[in-house]
Amino acid sequence: MTEPLHGALAAADAIAAELTDPRPWAAAPPNSGRAWPQSLAGGAAGIALLHIERAYSGHGDPHTAHAWLEVAASGTLTAAANAGLFFGAPALAFVTHAAAGSSGAYRRALDHLDDIVVAITRARLIGAHARIDRGRRPPMKELDLIRGLTGLGVYHLKRHPERRITSDVLSYLARLTEPLPTDDDLPGWWTDVAPNGEPSSDYPHGHGNFGLSHGIGSALALLSLAVLCNVPAAGVKEAIERICAWTDLWQQEDSGGPWWPGLVTRDQVRAKHIDPLLRPRPSWCYGVGGTARAQQLAGLALGDALRQQTAEEAMLATLRDPAQLDRLPEFGLCHGMAGLLQAAWRMAADAPSSGIADELPGLADRLITQMSHPADSFELLDGSAGVALALHTIGTGVAPASGWDAFLLLS
Repeated sequence: MTEPLHGALAAADAIAAELTDPRPWAAAPPNSGRAWPQSLAGGAAGIALLHIERAYSGHGDPHTAHAWLEVAASGTLTAAANAGLFFGAPALAFVTHAAAGSSGAYRRALDHLDDIVVAITRARLIGAHARIDRGRRPPMKELDLIRGLTGLGVYHLKRHPERRITSDVLSYLARLTEPLPTDDDLPGWWTDVAPNGEPSSDYPHGHGNFGLSHGIGSALALLSLAVLCNVPAAGVKEAIERICAWTDLWQQEDSGGPWWPGLVTRDQVRAKHIDPLLRPRPSWCYGVGGTARAQQLAGLALGDALRQQTAEEAMLATLRDPAQLDRLPEFGLCHGMAGLLQAAWRMAADAPSSGIADELPGLADRLITQMSHPADSFELLDGSAGVALALHTIGTGVAPASGWDAFLLLS
Protein backbone atom coordinates (compact mmCIF):
# COMPACT_ATOMS: atom_id res chain seq x y z
CA MET A 1 0.00 0.00 0.00
CA THR A 2 0.97 3.63 -0.49
CA GLU A 3 -0.60 6.84 0.71
CA PRO A 4 -3.74 7.64 -1.35
CA LEU A 5 -3.43 10.47 -3.87
CA HIS A 6 -6.78 12.20 -4.09
CA GLY A 7 -5.89 14.16 -7.22
CA ALA A 8 -5.04 10.95 -9.05
CA LEU A 9 -8.27 9.33 -7.91
CA ALA A 10 -10.29 12.35 -9.07
CA ALA A 11 -8.62 12.16 -12.47
CA ALA A 12 -9.42 8.44 -12.70
CA ASP A 13 -13.03 9.15 -11.72
CA ALA A 14 -13.35 11.74 -14.48
CA ILE A 15 -12.06 9.35 -17.13
CA ALA A 16 -14.31 6.54 -15.93
CA ALA A 17 -17.32 8.84 -16.04
CA GLU A 18 -16.73 9.33 -19.76
CA LEU A 19 -16.82 5.55 -20.22
CA THR A 20 -19.91 4.71 -18.20
CA ASP A 21 -22.33 3.98 -21.04
CA PRO A 22 -21.40 1.02 -23.25
CA ARG A 23 -24.37 1.45 -25.60
CA PRO A 24 -22.54 3.51 -28.25
CA TRP A 25 -19.83 0.85 -28.30
CA ALA A 26 -22.41 -1.93 -28.60
CA ALA A 27 -24.14 -0.11 -31.45
CA ALA A 28 -20.96 0.28 -33.48
CA PRO A 29 -20.56 -2.20 -36.37
CA PRO A 30 -18.24 -5.09 -35.51
CA ASN A 31 -14.85 -5.07 -37.14
CA SER A 32 -11.57 -6.89 -36.89
CA GLY A 33 -8.52 -6.17 -34.77
CA ARG A 34 -8.27 -4.26 -31.53
CA ALA A 35 -11.82 -2.85 -31.57
CA TRP A 36 -13.35 -6.35 -31.55
CA PRO A 37 -15.47 -6.71 -28.38
CA GLN A 38 -13.25 -9.50 -27.01
CA SER A 39 -10.05 -7.49 -27.43
CA LEU A 40 -8.39 -6.73 -24.13
CA ALA A 41 -6.14 -4.17 -25.78
CA GLY A 42 -8.70 -2.13 -27.64
CA GLY A 43 -12.19 -3.54 -27.19
CA ALA A 44 -14.99 -3.62 -24.66
CA ALA A 45 -13.21 -6.33 -22.66
CA GLY A 46 -10.50 -3.88 -21.68
CA ILE A 47 -12.93 -1.14 -20.66
CA ALA A 48 -14.91 -3.71 -18.66
CA LEU A 49 -11.74 -4.34 -16.65
CA LEU A 50 -11.68 -0.68 -15.60
CA HIS A 51 -15.21 -0.80 -14.26
CA ILE A 52 -14.65 -4.19 -12.59
CA GLU A 53 -11.76 -2.77 -10.57
CA ARG A 54 -13.73 0.35 -9.68
CA ALA A 55 -16.68 -1.75 -8.51
CA TYR A 56 -14.43 -3.84 -6.26
CA SER A 57 -13.01 -0.72 -4.63
CA GLY A 58 -16.39 0.92 -4.06
CA HIS A 59 -15.72 3.69 -6.56
CA GLY A 60 -17.89 2.28 -9.31
CA ASP A 61 -21.19 0.57 -10.01
CA PRO A 62 -21.21 -3.25 -10.43
CA HIS A 63 -24.05 -2.85 -12.94
CA THR A 64 -21.80 -0.72 -15.14
CA ALA A 65 -19.10 -3.39 -14.99
CA HIS A 66 -21.65 -6.06 -15.91
CA ALA A 67 -23.00 -3.98 -18.80
CA TRP A 68 -19.51 -3.65 -20.29
CA LEU A 69 -18.86 -7.35 -19.73
CA GLU A 70 -22.04 -8.15 -21.66
CA VAL A 71 -20.78 -6.09 -24.58
CA ALA A 72 -17.41 -7.82 -24.37
CA ALA A 73 -19.17 -11.19 -24.60
CA SER A 74 -21.22 -10.15 -27.63
CA GLY A 75 -20.41 -11.23 -31.12
CA THR A 76 -18.66 -14.35 -32.31
CA LEU A 77 -16.31 -15.83 -29.71
CA THR A 78 -13.03 -16.63 -31.40
CA ALA A 79 -10.66 -19.44 -30.50
CA ALA A 80 -8.72 -19.17 -33.77
CA ALA A 81 -4.97 -19.07 -34.28
CA ASN A 82 -4.88 -15.38 -33.31
CA ALA A 83 -6.62 -15.96 -29.96
CA GLY A 84 -4.51 -15.20 -26.91
CA LEU A 85 -4.57 -13.34 -23.62
CA PHE A 86 -5.22 -10.06 -25.44
CA PHE A 87 -7.82 -11.32 -27.92
CA GLY A 88 -10.71 -13.74 -28.22
CA ALA A 89 -11.81 -16.42 -25.77
CA PRO A 90 -8.74 -16.13 -23.49
CA ALA A 91 -9.19 -12.36 -23.17
CA LEU A 92 -12.86 -12.75 -22.29
CA ALA A 93 -11.99 -15.53 -19.83
CA PHE A 94 -9.42 -13.31 -18.09
CA VAL A 95 -11.88 -10.44 -17.70
CA THR A 96 -14.75 -12.70 -16.60
CA HIS A 97 -12.52 -14.32 -13.98
CA ALA A 98 -11.58 -10.85 -12.72
CA ALA A 99 -15.27 -9.98 -12.48
CA ALA A 100 -16.18 -13.19 -10.66
CA GLY A 101 -13.39 -13.11 -8.09
CA SER A 102 -14.25 -15.50 -5.29
CA SER A 103 -18.00 -14.84 -5.55
CA GLY A 104 -18.95 -17.81 -7.69
CA ALA A 105 -20.58 -15.50 -10.22
CA TYR A 106 -20.42 -16.30 -13.93
CA ARG A 107 -19.65 -19.94 -13.07
CA ARG A 108 -21.30 -21.47 -16.12
CA ALA A 109 -19.67 -18.96 -18.48
CA LEU A 110 -16.28 -19.47 -16.87
CA ASP A 111 -16.52 -23.25 -17.08
CA HIS A 112 -17.27 -22.92 -20.81
CA LEU A 113 -14.45 -20.45 -21.34
CA ASP A 114 -12.06 -22.63 -19.31
CA ASP A 115 -12.68 -25.55 -21.63
CA ILE A 116 -11.94 -23.39 -24.66
CA VAL A 117 -8.77 -21.84 -23.24
CA VAL A 118 -7.44 -25.19 -22.02
CA ALA A 119 -8.02 -26.67 -25.50
CA ILE A 120 -6.22 -23.73 -27.12
CA THR A 121 -3.33 -24.08 -24.69
CA ARG A 122 -3.02 -27.85 -25.16
CA ALA A 123 -2.86 -27.47 -28.93
CA ARG A 124 -0.23 -24.71 -28.66
CA LEU A 125 1.86 -26.78 -26.25
CA ILE A 126 1.83 -29.77 -28.60
CA GLY A 127 3.02 -27.57 -31.44
CA ALA A 128 5.69 -25.88 -29.33
CA HIS A 129 7.20 -29.12 -28.05
CA ALA A 130 7.17 -30.59 -31.56
CA ARG A 131 9.03 -27.50 -32.78
CA ILE A 132 11.66 -27.89 -30.06
CA ASP A 133 12.01 -31.58 -30.88
CA ARG A 134 12.82 -30.60 -34.47
CA GLY A 135 15.51 -28.18 -33.27
CA ARG A 136 13.74 -25.18 -34.83
CA ARG A 137 13.75 -21.67 -33.38
CA PRO A 138 10.43 -20.32 -32.07
CA PRO A 139 8.21 -17.76 -33.73
CA MET A 140 7.45 -14.85 -31.42
CA LYS A 141 3.75 -15.71 -31.40
CA GLU A 142 4.54 -19.09 -29.84
CA LEU A 143 5.93 -17.69 -26.63
CA ASP A 144 5.01 -14.06 -26.12
CA LEU A 145 2.55 -12.38 -23.74
CA ILE A 146 0.28 -10.82 -26.35
CA ARG A 147 -0.40 -13.86 -28.54
CA GLY A 148 1.50 -16.79 -27.11
CA LEU A 149 1.84 -19.34 -24.38
CA THR A 150 3.16 -16.90 -21.78
CA GLY A 151 -0.08 -14.95 -22.06
CA LEU A 152 -2.14 -18.12 -21.79
CA GLY A 153 -0.04 -19.03 -18.76
CA VAL A 154 -1.05 -15.75 -17.10
CA TYR A 155 -4.70 -16.78 -17.30
CA HIS A 156 -4.07 -20.29 -15.99
CA LEU A 157 -1.92 -19.05 -13.10
CA LYS A 158 -4.64 -16.64 -12.03
CA ARG A 159 -7.61 -18.91 -12.66
CA HIS A 160 -6.42 -22.32 -11.45
CA PRO A 161 -2.77 -22.40 -10.33
CA GLU A 162 -3.21 -25.95 -9.01
CA ARG A 163 -4.26 -27.51 -12.32
CA ARG A 164 -2.00 -29.57 -14.55
CA ILE A 165 -2.39 -27.16 -17.47
CA THR A 166 -0.70 -24.44 -15.44
CA SER A 167 2.36 -26.50 -14.61
CA ASP A 168 2.50 -27.72 -18.22
CA VAL A 169 2.81 -24.13 -19.48
CA LEU A 170 5.51 -23.43 -16.91
CA SER A 171 7.37 -26.61 -17.92
CA TYR A 172 7.25 -25.51 -21.55
CA LEU A 173 8.73 -22.14 -20.64
CA ALA A 174 11.45 -23.89 -18.68
CA ARG A 175 12.26 -26.03 -21.71
CA LEU A 176 12.24 -22.91 -23.90
CA THR A 177 15.18 -21.53 -21.95
CA GLU A 178 17.40 -24.48 -22.85
CA PRO A 179 19.67 -23.91 -25.88
CA LEU A 180 18.88 -25.73 -29.10
CA PRO A 181 21.54 -28.22 -30.29
CA THR A 182 22.53 -25.96 -33.20
CA ASP A 183 22.79 -22.73 -31.16
CA ASP A 184 25.63 -23.00 -28.67
CA ASP A 185 25.88 -19.25 -28.09
CA LEU A 186 22.21 -18.29 -28.48
CA PRO A 187 19.35 -18.89 -26.05
CA GLY A 188 16.47 -21.21 -26.86
CA TRP A 189 14.06 -18.29 -27.27
CA TRP A 190 16.09 -16.64 -30.04
CA THR A 191 13.78 -16.01 -32.98
CA ASP A 192 14.53 -15.74 -36.70
CA VAL A 193 12.22 -12.78 -37.31
CA ALA A 194 12.15 -9.02 -36.75
CA PRO A 195 10.57 -7.48 -33.63
CA ASN A 196 7.25 -7.21 -35.49
CA GLY A 197 7.18 -11.00 -35.75
CA GLU A 198 7.81 -11.08 -39.51
CA PRO A 199 10.94 -11.98 -41.52
CA SER A 200 12.94 -8.89 -42.47
CA SER A 201 16.17 -8.13 -44.29
CA ASP A 202 16.93 -5.71 -41.44
CA TYR A 203 17.17 -8.74 -39.13
CA PRO A 204 18.75 -11.41 -41.34
CA HIS A 205 19.69 -13.52 -38.32
CA GLY A 206 16.69 -12.69 -36.17
CA HIS A 207 16.99 -11.27 -32.68
CA GLY A 208 16.77 -11.95 -28.96
CA ASN A 209 13.90 -10.00 -27.42
CA PHE A 210 14.00 -8.75 -23.80
CA GLY A 211 10.59 -7.07 -23.66
CA LEU A 212 7.57 -7.95 -21.55
CA SER A 213 5.19 -7.66 -24.47
CA HIS A 214 6.96 -9.91 -26.97
CA GLY A 215 10.15 -11.18 -25.38
CA ILE A 216 11.73 -13.31 -22.71
CA GLY A 217 10.97 -10.69 -20.06
CA SER A 218 7.40 -12.00 -19.99
CA ALA A 219 8.54 -15.58 -19.37
CA LEU A 220 10.91 -14.37 -16.63
CA ALA A 221 8.08 -12.52 -14.90
CA LEU A 222 5.59 -15.39 -15.18
CA LEU A 223 8.04 -18.04 -13.96
CA SER A 224 9.02 -15.81 -11.05
CA LEU A 225 5.40 -15.14 -10.10
CA ALA A 226 4.76 -18.90 -10.18
CA VAL A 227 7.61 -19.47 -7.71
CA LEU A 228 6.31 -16.69 -5.47
CA CYS A 229 2.85 -18.32 -5.59
CA ASN A 230 4.35 -21.73 -4.70
CA VAL A 231 3.10 -23.31 -7.94
CA PRO A 232 5.07 -26.53 -8.53
CA ALA A 233 6.68 -27.17 -11.90
CA ALA A 234 9.93 -28.94 -12.65
CA GLY A 235 12.92 -26.82 -13.65
CA VAL A 236 11.33 -23.43 -13.09
CA LYS A 237 14.00 -21.96 -10.80
CA GLU A 238 16.73 -23.24 -13.10
CA ALA A 239 14.95 -21.57 -16.03
CA ILE A 240 14.80 -18.28 -14.15
CA GLU A 241 18.53 -18.55 -13.52
CA ARG A 242 19.23 -19.23 -17.22
CA ILE A 243 17.23 -16.20 -18.30
CA CYS A 244 18.96 -14.04 -15.70
CA ALA A 245 22.38 -15.26 -16.82
CA TRP A 246 21.55 -14.03 -20.32
CA THR A 247 20.09 -10.70 -19.25
CA ASP A 248 23.08 -10.15 -16.96
CA LEU A 249 25.37 -10.38 -20.00
CA TRP A 250 23.54 -7.43 -21.52
CA GLN A 251 22.86 -5.30 -18.47
CA GLN A 252 24.22 -1.80 -19.05
CA GLU A 253 25.12 1.01 -16.66
CA ASP A 254 25.47 4.71 -17.32
CA SER A 255 24.88 7.98 -15.52
CA GLY A 256 21.16 7.22 -15.69
CA GLY A 257 21.56 3.97 -13.78
CA PRO A 258 21.26 0.31 -14.80
CA TRP A 259 19.27 -0.63 -17.91
CA TRP A 260 18.70 -3.49 -20.33
CA PRO A 261 18.33 -3.34 -24.12
CA GLY A 262 14.96 -4.03 -25.70
CA LEU A 263 16.56 -6.60 -28.00
CA VAL A 264 19.90 -7.79 -29.31
CA THR A 265 20.94 -8.86 -32.80
CA ARG A 266 23.39 -11.55 -33.94
CA ASP A 267 25.99 -8.90 -34.77
CA GLN A 268 25.71 -7.47 -31.24
CA VAL A 269 26.15 -10.95 -29.79
CA ARG A 270 29.33 -11.41 -31.84
CA ALA A 271 30.62 -7.96 -30.84
CA LYS A 272 29.44 -8.37 -27.24
CA HIS A 273 28.50 -4.69 -27.31
CA ILE A 274 25.40 -2.50 -27.12
CA ASP A 275 25.59 1.11 -28.29
CA PRO A 276 24.51 3.34 -25.36
CA LEU A 277 22.32 5.26 -27.81
CA LEU A 278 20.14 2.13 -28.06
CA ARG A 279 18.86 2.51 -24.51
CA PRO A 280 15.09 2.01 -24.90
CA ARG A 281 12.52 4.46 -23.66
CA PRO A 282 11.38 3.63 -20.10
CA SER A 283 8.09 2.09 -21.22
CA TRP A 284 6.42 -1.09 -20.00
CA CYS A 285 6.66 -2.95 -23.30
CA TYR A 286 10.42 -2.76 -23.94
CA GLY A 287 11.96 -0.39 -21.42
CA VAL A 288 12.80 -0.25 -17.77
CA GLY A 289 9.13 -0.15 -16.78
CA GLY A 290 8.86 -3.79 -17.74
CA THR A 291 12.41 -5.12 -17.57
CA ALA A 292 13.13 -3.76 -14.09
CA ARG A 293 9.92 -5.24 -12.69
CA ALA A 294 10.75 -8.63 -14.24
CA GLN A 295 14.24 -8.48 -12.68
CA GLN A 296 12.78 -7.51 -9.30
CA LEU A 297 10.37 -10.47 -9.43
CA ALA A 298 13.25 -12.77 -10.36
CA GLY A 299 15.27 -11.47 -7.43
CA LEU A 300 12.36 -12.13 -5.08
CA ALA A 301 11.80 -15.61 -6.52
CA LEU A 302 15.46 -16.60 -6.25
CA GLY A 303 16.12 -14.86 -2.94
CA ASP A 304 18.72 -12.80 -4.81
CA ALA A 305 18.85 -9.52 -2.88
CA LEU A 306 21.48 -8.00 -5.19
CA ARG A 307 19.34 -8.61 -8.29
CA GLN A 308 16.33 -7.08 -6.57
CA GLN A 309 18.39 -4.07 -5.49
CA THR A 310 19.75 -3.54 -9.02
CA ALA A 311 16.24 -3.62 -10.46
CA GLU A 312 14.98 -1.11 -7.93
CA GLU A 313 17.98 1.15 -8.55
CA ALA A 314 17.21 1.05 -12.28
CA MET A 315 13.63 2.13 -11.69
CA LEU A 316 14.53 4.79 -9.13
CA ALA A 317 17.23 6.31 -11.36
CA THR A 318 14.72 6.54 -14.21
CA LEU A 319 12.07 8.20 -12.05
CA ARG A 320 14.63 10.79 -10.94
CA ASP A 321 15.80 11.57 -14.48
CA PRO A 322 13.60 14.13 -16.27
CA ALA A 323 15.37 13.41 -19.56
CA GLN A 324 14.25 9.77 -19.42
CA LEU A 325 10.70 10.67 -18.41
CA ASP A 326 10.52 13.16 -21.28
CA ARG A 327 11.00 10.21 -23.63
CA LEU A 328 7.47 9.09 -22.80
CA PRO A 329 5.17 11.70 -24.36
CA GLU A 330 2.44 9.06 -24.72
CA PHE A 331 0.17 8.36 -21.76
CA GLY A 332 -0.90 4.72 -22.25
CA LEU A 333 0.00 1.50 -20.47
CA CYS A 334 2.02 -0.04 -23.27
CA HIS A 335 4.16 2.78 -24.64
CA GLY A 336 3.54 5.57 -22.18
CA MET A 337 3.55 7.05 -18.72
CA ALA A 338 0.68 4.98 -17.29
CA GLY A 339 2.60 1.74 -17.78
CA LEU A 340 5.67 3.17 -16.07
CA LEU A 341 3.52 4.44 -13.19
CA GLN A 342 1.85 1.06 -12.61
CA ALA A 343 5.17 -0.80 -12.81
CA ALA A 344 6.76 1.66 -10.37
CA TRP A 345 3.82 1.31 -7.98
CA ARG A 346 4.19 -2.46 -7.96
CA MET A 347 7.95 -2.21 -7.47
CA ALA A 348 7.51 0.27 -4.62
CA ALA A 349 5.15 -2.15 -2.88
CA ASP A 350 7.82 -4.89 -2.94
CA ALA A 351 10.86 -2.70 -2.24
CA PRO A 352 12.36 -2.60 1.27
CA SER A 353 13.04 1.15 1.03
CA SER A 354 10.75 4.08 0.24
CA GLY A 355 12.80 5.58 -2.60
CA ILE A 356 10.53 4.53 -5.48
CA ALA A 357 7.36 5.29 -3.49
CA ASP A 358 8.62 8.83 -2.83
CA GLU A 359 8.76 9.49 -6.58
CA LEU A 360 5.25 8.24 -7.36
CA PRO A 361 3.31 11.46 -6.65
CA GLY A 362 5.46 13.41 -9.11
CA LEU A 363 5.06 10.70 -11.73
CA ALA A 364 1.29 10.74 -11.25
CA ASP A 365 1.26 14.52 -11.66
CA ARG A 366 3.13 14.15 -14.94
CA LEU A 367 0.53 11.70 -16.19
CA ILE A 368 -2.38 13.90 -15.11
CA THR A 369 -0.80 16.83 -16.93
CA GLN A 370 -0.44 14.72 -20.06
CA MET A 371 -4.13 13.81 -19.80
CA SER A 372 -5.11 17.48 -19.79
CA HIS A 373 -5.02 17.14 -23.58
CA PRO A 374 -8.07 15.28 -24.95
CA ALA A 375 -7.43 11.57 -25.43
CA ASP A 376 -7.95 10.25 -28.94
CA SER A 377 -8.50 6.68 -27.71
CA PHE A 378 -10.52 5.16 -24.91
CA GLU A 379 -8.97 1.69 -25.09
CA LEU A 380 -7.15 -0.13 -22.33
CA LEU A 381 -3.65 -0.70 -23.69
CA ASP A 382 -2.85 2.66 -25.28
CA GLY A 383 -5.81 4.81 -24.30
CA SER A 384 -7.55 6.51 -21.42
CA ALA A 385 -9.06 3.37 -19.82
CA GLY A 386 -5.57 2.13 -19.00
CA VAL A 387 -4.59 5.56 -17.68
CA ALA A 388 -7.64 5.52 -15.41
CA LEU A 389 -6.64 2.14 -13.97
CA ALA A 390 -3.09 3.27 -13.21
CA LEU A 391 -4.34 6.51 -11.62
CA HIS A 392 -6.98 4.56 -9.69
CA THR A 393 -4.28 2.29 -8.22
CA ILE A 394 -2.11 5.12 -6.96
CA GLY A 395 -5.18 7.19 -6.10
CA THR A 396 -6.52 4.56 -3.70
CA GLY A 397 -3.06 3.41 -2.58
CA VAL A 398 -4.31 -0.19 -2.51
CA ALA A 399 -3.30 -3.17 -4.64
CA PRO A 400 -5.93 -3.86 -7.33
CA ALA A 401 -8.60 -6.18 -5.97
CA SER A 402 -9.28 -7.51 -9.46
CA GLY A 403 -5.60 -8.15 -10.13
CA TRP A 404 -6.08 -6.32 -13.43
CA ASP A 405 -2.38 -5.61 -14.02
CA ALA A 406 -1.64 -9.34 -14.26
CA PHE A 407 -2.26 -8.93 -18.00
CA LEU A 408 0.88 -6.76 -18.00
CA LEU A 409 2.71 -9.36 -15.86
CA LEU A 410 3.29 -6.77 -13.15
CA SER A 411 1.49 -8.94 -10.59
